[in-house]
Amino acid sequence: MPKQKTNKAVSKKVKVTGSGKLMRRTTGHNHYNSHETGAVTRSKRRDLGFFPADGKNIQDALNI
Repeated sequence: MPKQKTNKAVSKKVKVTGSGKLMRRTTGHNHYNSHETGAVTRSKRRDLGFFPADGKNIQDALNI
């Protein structure tokens, strides 16, 4: 049986922390950011986690 391949699209969008948590970027970073308030801009700098059900699917895609 061949080895299972990692989903490269997912691996580029998700970071695994040292404790094993999955982190993702917040949405809305691509354009129309110059008119955002300072609070919105600062909140976009934070990474977010996943819901447990989503995390299981992502772990399967990453072969963790």
